[in-house]
Amino acid sequence: MNAQPKPISAEEEDLLFRLLRQLDLTPDASQRALAGALGISLGRVNAQLRAAAEAGLIEITERTGTDRRQRFAYGLTARGAAQKTRLIDKFLARKFTEFTALHAELTGSAQYPIPPQFRSFPMQNPHAPITELYVSADSAQKLKVEAASLPSWDLTPRQICDLELLMNGGFNPLKGFLGKDDYDSVVETMRLADGSLWPMPITLDISQDFADTVEPGQDIALRDQEGVILAILSISDKYVPNKAREAEMVFGADDLAHPAVNYLHHVAGPVYLGGAITGIQQPIHYDFRARRDTPNELRAYFRKLGWRKVVAFQTRNPLHRAHQELTFRAARESQANLLIHPVVGMTKPGDVDHFTRVRCYEAVLDKYPAATTTMSLLNLAMRMAGPREAVWHGLIRKNHGVTHFIVGRDHAGPGKNSAGEDFYGPYDAQDLFREHEEEMGITMVDFKHMVWVQERAQYEPMDEIKDKDEVTILNISGTELRRRLSEGLEIPEWFSFPEVVAELRKTRPPRAKQGFTVFLTGLSGSGKSTVANALMVKLMEMGGRPVTLLDGDVVRKHLSSELGFSKEHRDINIRRIGYVASEITKNGGIAICAPIAPYTATRRAVREMIEAYGAFVEIHVATSLEECERRDRKGLYKLAREGKIKEFTGISDPYEAPTNAELVLDTEGTEVDYCAQQVLLKLESMGLVAA
Repeated sequence: MNAQPKPISAEEEDLLFRLLRQLDLTPDASQRALAGALGISLGRVNAQLRAAAEAGLIEITERTGTDRRQRFAYGLTARGAAQKTRLIDKFLARKFTEFTALHAELTGSAQYPIPPQFRSFPMQNPHAPITELYVSADSAQKLKVEAASLPSWDLTPRQICDLELLMNGGFNPLKGFLGKDDYDSVVETMRLADGSLWPMPITLDISQDFADTVEPGQDIALRDQEGVILAILSISDKYVPNKAREAEMVFGADDLAHPAVNYLHHVAGPVYLGGAITGIQQPIHYDFRARRDTPNELRAYFRKLGWRKVVAFQTRNPLHRAHQELTFRAARESQANLLIHPVVGMTKPGDVDHFTRVRCYEAVLDKYPAATTTMSLLNLAMRMAGPREAVWHGLIRKNHGVTHFIVGRDHAGPGKNSAGEDFYGPYDAQDLFREHEEEMGITMVDFKHMVWVQERAQYEPMDEIKDKDEVTILNISGTELRRRLSEGLEIPEWFSFPEVVAELRKTRPPRAKQGFTVFLTGLSGSGKSTVANALMVKLMEMGGRPVTLLDGDVVRKHLSSELGFSKEHRDINIRRIGYVASEITKNGGIAICAPIAPYTATRRAVREMIEAYGAFVEIHVATSLEECERRDRKGLYKLAREGKIKEFTGISDPYEAPTNAELVLDTEGTEVDYCAQQVLLKLESMGLVAA
């Protein structure tokens, strides 16, 4: 493990900062050249290099060339790159203090109009380059070699989104994943420990097994899902979060109906790592590459075109005519250019996939004036945190060089809570954004609810229509749009563009032509497999789509033969079934699954996996435990009651019965054919099979 740098004076810090910066810029320079660049003696350079090497900040290697003046090569280690980033902040802070003192001397006033902890965002030129966490290309090549021998963590899709925005400056002023002090402060006060406004905890959650192998002071490599090293994390903190408190404060309630709260409790790891990031390379995107811009690339674009004011439109949905009218008005009222800035990272489960959405955006982009409008894609993992999310989105857009931001009604709301009520009030996000607007240095543009006025054949803001009782007001909700798409009904041209509707119909054909999954869950012996087999035959008799039966026992034999029956292994088995079913559904087939699937959280995870591509129909085969034991031909229940089978569902391990299944069946005293017919009738009522 590398030694920690010892505390040094401000003068020595400045010299170390300049040394690390120079080595990063010119790694092949000789000691004499370094001395000249730094303005110090050759002996002092030698001493500084030795001290930096002992602190683990640089790596010294012997050269093979014949030039005796360049016997050694110098490269920053991951710790050195992280230290350089920290020293940049300290250097700028000292310079700012000097500026404040000079301001007081020249003006006779010791006061500065902006409190110190809030200066970074408002004072930032929206078009000047923003700090990134990447090292130079030469240093990156050397760090890749060093990082190959480090312990490594394979990032989840959400963590990859977060890391990309950390490295490219989208999450400025963050320099890495939050340590415990910053995490606690953000959760409780929406501010980092230094007082800077930041509403969302950006954390690296890991498994307990991996957490047991690493400690603060250690470096780890962060890899994508293909094993490519993207960055190095210098661990400063390892801590166990209070997830219930995080859910309560960040999302407003510890309610599993909220997708981010469910993720927090059932997907995210139990331990968080904090520390500075050293960026090596960007995550690789093969799709829409010309539309993906870093904050600095967008800032340079705005600077080149002379766009002094830019209003950003955040969306995770396709653009319809009301959105076009809204964005036109927002740009006109702000006298600003328009940036359409859709999220293409992780959005709400069940949203239209980003491939379809981007095709929809591109299909209507020519409806906007090319000289005043542009579009860029944001690889953000949304949390659907309502008011906090709106402030977070504003800070991210500020980092991208935007001056105005449209905040919608129920901005980033996740829908209904467990009590059937909205998680957030319709204007909570606008209220919180307005409260911090001046501090953020970005102006909010209120989202106006646009409706179609038939008599005037135009969209107008609902609250500006004076003659509501005398005109016909039309609108189509998102739910109604999805219903019309699923049933193949007409979508009027006043609502959307024909090009957008055509793209949506490609991805979402009528329900009777989509793939779907029937997921039967119940105790062992409840009749799941028998009903599933009968249903499969009936669906194959109808024809039209391929039908695949994924029985629990059959899947265990062919896909999960190495797994036991612990909770962890049963979860893995069900998730494998869910993955296969999602692929079948995505490709237009019908998957029938019949595992026990005793745990609510696992069933929900499978539902979310499948609903990204089609319908998920949960059938609870609710046969009583007594009847299941009576039917038990293999004698498994008897062995379980005698303690010879451990963790047996219904006896020594719980079965968490579904509370919101699409259909409940009790096979006791009921013919199998009747049960299968009930499922068919349910599928028919949902439009999944033709009547």
